Amino acid sequence: MPPSYLTRQGYEKLQQDLDYLRTVKRQEVANRLHEAMEGGELIEDAEYEAAKNEQAFVEGRIQELEILLANARVVEEAGKKDIVQIAAKVTIQEEDNDPELFVIVGPAEANPREGRISNESPLGRALMDHRAGDKVKVDAPDGSFIVHILKVE
Repeated sequence: MPPSYLTRQGYEKLQQDLDYLRTVKRQEVANRLHEAMEGGELIEDAEYEAAKNEQAFVEGRIQELEILLANARVVEEAGKKDIVQIAAKVTIQEEDNDPELFVIVGPAEANPREGRISNESPLGRALMDHRAGDKVKVDAPDGSFIVHILKVE
C-alpha cells in the first residue's frame, strides 16, 4: 500500500478517532447487541440487525484507520516555505474572483469546506511544486481554468 501523507494535526486527529472507536464506540455497539439479543420480539430483531450493521461499520473503520496510520508519513510544516507541497498554505486567485486560502493535505485529511484540499485533487495536483507568482492551469472535470498563486506559506 502506498504511503498516506498526513500533517501532524491530521495524524493526531485520526489517532484520536481510532482510539475513540476502539474504546468508546466498540463498547456502545456491544451493549446494543447484548440488549437486542436479550429481547426476542420481531421489533427487536430489527434492532439486532441495525446493531450488527453498526458493528461491521465500526470494525471496518477501525481496520481502515489502523492501515492508514501504519502507512502514514507525517509531513512537518517546516518544509520549503516558497514551494507548494503538502502542509503548505496557499493563497490563490482565479480571474476576477476573490483570493482563496487552501491548505494542501493528503487525501485522508481533505475537507474542501474547511479549505483543506488533497494533493491528489485536480487543483491540488496542479498547484504542487509551484511558487508564489506562478500562473497554473487546472484541468478539472468541468473544464480547465487558470489560477494565480498569490502566496505560499
